[in-house]
Amino acid sequence: MKYAVVGGGIAGLAAAYDLARGGDEVVVHEASEVVGGKLQTELFAGTQLDAAADAFLARRPEAVQLCEELGLRAELESPAVGSSYIWSRGALRPVPKGQVLGVPTDFTALRASGVLSTLGVLRAALEPWLPGKPLGADATVGDVIRRRYGGETAARLVDPLIGGINAGHTDRLSIDAVAPQIAAAARRDRSLTRALRTSPAPAPGPVFFTLPGGMARLVDALVASITAHGGEVRTGAPVASLDALDADGVVLAVPAYAAAPLLESVAPGPAATLAAIDYSSVTLVAFAYPDDAIDRSLDASGFLVPRPEGLLMTACSWSSTKWAHLAAPGRFVLRVSAGRIGDERAAGLSDEALVAQLRDELALTMGVRGEPLEIAVHRWPRAFPQYAPGHLARMAEVRAALPPGLALAGALLGGVGIPACIGTGRSAAARLRGEESAPSR
Repeated sequence: MKYAVVGGGIAGLAAAYDLARGGDEVVVHEASEVVGGKLQTELFAGTQLDAAADAFLARRPEAVQLCEELGLRAELESPAVGSSYIWSRGALRPVPKGQVLGVPTDFTALRASGVLSTLGVLRAALEPWLPGKPLGADATVGDVIRRRYGGETAARLVDPLIGGINAGHTDRLSIDAVAPQIAAAARRDRSLTRALRTSPAPAPGPVFFTLPGGMARLVDALVASITAHGGEVRTGAPVASLDALDADGVVLAVPAYAAAPLLESVAPGPAATLAAIDYSSVTLVAFAYPDDAIDRSLDASGFLVPRPEGLLMTACSWSSTKWAHLAAPGRFVLRVSAGRIGDERAAGLSDEALVAQLRDELALTMGVRGEPLEIAVHRWPRAFPQYAPGHLARMAEVRAALPPGLALAGALLGGVGIPACIGTGRSAAARLRGEESAPSR
């Protein structure tokens, strides 16, 4: 069989990897000059630094399994520190213990953290006694959390975590798509606190993994395997029409706004559904500073910034503390994120103005002073699909309505993480082969 994979991000490469290993003829068509999508690594401040995604969930099997198959499992590295902060009410405050994706279950720890005001803590602590019913149909995360815990918990704890992962707003994000464990708990008991307290504890072990040398190493290993099995990976090869592809089957592993026009002539219903998916843009700026540019200890993985604070930055990763392989004497490395749905300020600034604003905010939040040793700006327009309530059901309908020989893969299906995208790619390969499986999310 001859297969075409449109899109050379991690989902498309995972699909091509499985198809090529099965002995089929596979060609990957990537419009840009590089493969890997948001898995890009570059030399920065004397080390290899990721320009976008820098880790994946260790407790999901897809990425770990793929690394095992590619001979990379033994090199996986977990974070050197496990704690993090939230910039809230004018100070860096520890993320409270006992929270699950920001949802508090230990109100003593919540109060001690200082993330919420006294009134905000008291309102959250009422949750176990509030009347109500278990969650029914899909809803926004914000609606569920605000109703149970109040607006302050929703805005200062849950939105920075869940909204931050998706560069979205929890008032618009489907709880089933972005927080399935929270949704499942909310369906077990009217009290989300009680349900989360009685949920099985996660298996011991690391929460995240990365690859020293950068996540592009996973991309390189996939490309090497695809080509070793007779496949071809083409860059600078945009696809304007499915008719132009000489293939028995096609995997579309591109964003929804790119997949929609390709599907218009063969699947107009799915095309219209995909075209309606909104996307947010993000910018990531890396800074290297000399050690004497800061007085405080970099004793955590970094911090998140809630929307009510009004800052341009949404998060700051203390990368050279978080990852042991990035540590080096004489300097520290920060990765600062900006941009999320409803906040396009970063996209409207020049690189110079963006860097100046973020430096001011680093001085405010961390006390960073002086000139950086090195700066790198990476812009990722329309990078994160936004999953409105009902998204998973709509994507199931889209997949069912595709004609034979066509499959979708990627974050558009309902998961922005690396494991989820790998899972959708491998599921798409199985669909083309007639070994249908539901995509991971």
